[in-house]
Amino acid sequence: MVAATPISILIVEDDEGFRDTAARWMSRKGHFVDQAPDGQEALPIASRRHFDVAIVDMNMPGMTGMEVLEHLQTQSPDTEVIILTGQATVENAVEAMKLGACDYLTKPFPLADLERRCQLAAERGQLHRENLQLRDLLNRSHANSKMIGQSPEMQEVFRVIERVASTEKVVLIQGESGTGKELVARAIQEQSLRADRPLVTVNCASLPETLFESELFGHEKGAFTGATNRKHGLFEVADGGTLFVDEIGELPLSLQPKLLRVLEDGSLRRVGSHQERIVNVRVIAATNRDLQKEVEEGRFREDLYYRINVLSLVLPPLRDRTSDVPFLIDHFLGTGWELEDDARNALVNYHWPGNIRQLMNALDRATIMAEHQTITIDDLPFEIAKEPVSDDVNLASDENIEDLASVERAHILNVLTQEKGNKAKTARTLGIHRRKLYRLLDRYDIEFVK
Repeated sequence: MVAATPISILIVEDDEGFRDTAARWMSRKGHFVDQAPDGQEALPIASRRHFDVAIVDMNMPGMTGMEVLEHLQTQSPDTEVIILTGQATVENAVEAMKLGACDYLTKPFPLADLERRCQLAAERGQLHRENLQLRDLLNRSHANSKMIGQSPEMQEVFRVIERVASTEKVVLIQGESGTGKELVARAIQEQSLRADRPLVTVNCASLPETLFESELFGHEKGAFTGATNRKHGLFEVADGGTLFVDEIGELPLSLQPKLLRVLEDGSLRRVGSHQERIVNVRVIAATNRDLQKEVEEGRFREDLYYRINVLSLVLPPLRDRTSDVPFLIDHFLGTGWELEDDARNALVNYHWPGNIRQLMNALDRATIMAEHQTITIDDLPFEIAKEPVSDDVNLASDENIEDLASVERAHILNVLTQEKGNKAKTARTLGIHRRKLYRLLDRYDIEFVK
């Protein structure tokens, strides 16, 4: 019968009869198996191919099992090692574990038991690699992320972060989209007692409802159509660390009791499993919804709301801390960029409905459109660069905007005609930079022919 999850196994054993029997057993179960009679032959094989598990006999002529283990730890650190011996001693077991062995078996034993131990070892290695990959991905994604703000509103946010970080309680971050809720979650985790453990993120708004339960709690093979393998949920991946549940208000009502249970006692069950598992995870949640209103309208459980709202932190929108905008601009642009005064004024005075995310996108666009590392007002998105509305003239309608554009186009064309098509002189007469004139010519589709 083919094994549920085929794995690659290296058997290092000087007893030829046992080695061949074990290799045939594992092969019949669907695993890829290679074998060697001693460490001298095993290590070159391991250098050419990655093995999920190495089964290594403790007592072999020449290189001992302990020495093979030490070499594998350096040469192939992702390979899990199971040590075999016919002489069980506590000292040997302890020494093998100290050197990195994941398991220890005393001969004789059923081959079915050996296969089961190999499967468990492979799963352990896979989970470890996933944790490392997640941590590396998150570190790279946020390597340049930094919270910026000197306004009183942000100083209060920093003070609350410092206070809640040292606790193990659930934190609820509230704020509009684009205000930096994930940055706050990262700041809390980095100042917490779990700073050296992974921060795993799940965005409930981006998950199809059918995948919510599997993504958070995991599933067993065959739990549903398409579940071809066992999968660890994000709560298990984050075990010992922190799970950031973004847009928690999007969590389906049917799953809210299961989340409540994990928050209360750390217990969960994978989809398709009756086995209870215990995890130790600190949860940070975030939402741009009014959860109190969601509770009143029956879309969010009241008991879950009170469970996650132990420590609450409200992020101010960017329009309420405009004094931070110049610092954010300089931070996002970095060195080497010049920002003309009218462009800077437009950025500072804009109301930023999309908050910091919109500001970042606007500056990204400006750096792409700008020439010679100088950002002008024409490099900004139209809604930011447009002239402010006059107090005594209503310019809100499309008709008025089109009239202004027609007047501006006619004026540029008139000056260009007076200067006989000389663009440098035209720009000086108009009092604008030549680059801006070129953009206006493109915008109004002006092709001047002498």
